[in-house]
Amino acid sequence: MDIKAVIFDLDGVLIDTEPLHALADIRILNESGIHPPGDYFDRFVGWTNKAMWDQIKKEYPLTVGYEELTERQMTLKLSLLKETDFEPISGIPELLEFLKKMKIPLAIASSSPRQFIEAVTEKLGISGYFTILMSGDEVERSKPEPDIFLKVADFLRMNPSDCLVIEDSESGTIAAKRAGMKCIGYRNENSGQQDLSKADLIVDAIDRADILSFLSSDEPQI
Repeated sequence: MDIKAVIFDLDGVLIDTEPLHALADIRILNESGIHPPGDYFDRFVGWTNKAMWDQIKKEYPLTVGYEELTERQMTLKLSLLKETDFEPISGIPELLEFLKKMKIPLAIASSSPRQFIEAVTEKLGISGYFTILMSGDEVERSKPEPDIFLKVADFLRMNPSDCLVIEDSESGTIAAKRAGMKCIGYRNENSGQQDLSKADLIVDAIDRADILSFLSSDEPQI
């Protein structure tokens, strides 16, 4: 295989922030007197804010406007991010350095808002590894549609078939395959029971050996 670029999801792949997202969103619903079941937000892993809140409003009598919801949500999430001693997911720092040495362009394609993506990469000190950061808010359709991955490939001037995506969500793996890309599904227990069966490879840990299996055989192994 001749993979020339690697695209990472953010939440649940680079950093274990899915519990943070769920905590903030549950607080917002509780403030409106809504108390969903504990695993309610598992289904929204990989969704954009707008897609998630639109669906929630179909299921619960949530009358708060979208702008107010997202403003409150971002304030909570940035506060939780600042207060918590997050580290990159095990294996990520080594993988990023390895791919950098191999001169493979890297990108982030996340359903989170750009402000949150930038805050996370700055907190982890990894922003310099990525050629582009792309938010789901910057494309017309959210995952599981392929828009965000196709836009990243276009920016990198790569054919989609030359790109490898690392995802932890069902919607993300479907989006990657719809984009015509290869996909590694990372099974993260904090991302809920995600169906990763569409991925080309499913792993329980981030390991550069798995990435090497997708790179062309003439690439130097560092």
